[in-house]
Amino acid sequence: MKITLSEPGAICALGHNCESLWQAALAGDQAGLKPAAFNTNDGTSLFAGSVADNKLPDIGSLPAAMRTRNNQLVAAALQQIEEPLLALIDRLGSDRVAVVLGTSTSGIASGESALAHDESEGGLPDTFYYAMQEMLAPAECVAALTGITGPVYSISTACSSSARVFMSARSLLRLGVVDAVVVGGVDSLCRLTLNGFKALESTSEGRCNPFSANRDGITIGEAAGLFIATREEDNLQPSEVTLTGACATSDAHHMSAPHPQGRGALAAIQGALTDAGITAQQLGYINLHGTATPLNDLMEAYAVNALGAGNVPASSTKALTGHTLGGAGAIEAVFCWLALAKQDGLPKHAWDGVKDSDLADIHLYQGGSLQYPIEHCLSNSFAFGGNNVSLVFSRGK
Repeated sequence: MKITLSEPGAICALGHNCESLWQAALAGDQAGLKPAAFNTNDGTSLFAGSVADNKLPDIGSLPAAMRTRNNQLVAAALQQIEEPLLALIDRLGSDRVAVVLGTSTSGIASGESALAHDESEGGLPDTFYYAMQEMLAPAECVAALTGITGPVYSISTACSSSARVFMSARSLLRLGVVDAVVVGGVDSLCRLTLNGFKALESTSEGRCNPFSANRDGITIGEAAGLFIATREEDNLQPSEVTLTGACATSDAHHMSAPHPQGRGALAAIQGALTDAGITAQQLGYINLHGTATPLNDLMEAYAVNALGAGNVPASSTKALTGHTLGGAGAIEAVFCWLALAKQDGLPKHAWDGVKDSDLADIHLYQGGSLQYPIEHCLSNSFAFGGNNVSLVFSRGK
């Protein structure tokens, strides 16, 4: 079953709305990746993709337990789809609308601040609530801001979290549980992830450099992306873009490393293409997972090439936004939506141009006018534990 996806709301280091981030993506602008506001525990200053504080809304009207930076990010994206969403809620009833969001950090930054306060002052601050860092928090925030009373939940499968939610949204609609779903994801920068990936020796010394022979790891970022999903046949929320294919797999190869031959990635991509009823050669664009770690890029290039999509224009937008972890699937779905709706270009692959001879050949898009209409886009999200999700987005008919 196809589901329509409304014009999204989005915010990340690349831009504070869809138009600004799209123009920056077309230019391959990496200016949003800057030294993080805080160092890691060993004193290292890492680059990160952060959103300026003045681009985030005031959420002081929410209950104190909801006042986190993570919820500010999701509220910023929500504001951009608020008008059509509230009209839809009024039309359908609040119980016929669901919220399904992906996240991996949630409000953990608030927990970090509370623990620092405890260490210095001998107690947690009165402003800290444990619920701030629970995975459900951003979905509850959206429900609180909109009055939605249908199913409200979050999915947390590391870096595939906000790709997996599209499959859940489709299931809710297919089963008739609801008639519309607010779907997407959000993650905010925190010390836990910067220190954690640094400890794994997975972080880049500068801006990440996907698929280059000189790649040395990820650059972490923060983002929120939201859509309104409805059944295509209902035409409740007209859209130029539909989700036509989706597949999740698990290769269970290693806790933090992908299967070297991309077994799970191959199965996820092929499953999504089959679900969409298209071949790899019909794709007009691939948003690569492209973390710029040696193993991920190696296996993803192999998987894309092995499926016959080596000539399809592709890019890793993580070189522009940073790896936004639990928000990555959503913000990368936004890029696919914009590519299909606007038909004026594709996100440029930003790298140093040094080809790695060990990688299978893929077409890393370097800009220029489109030679043909983009009908289908593939977005890949691969996560710790072998969690793999591939999504196919298509132009509405």
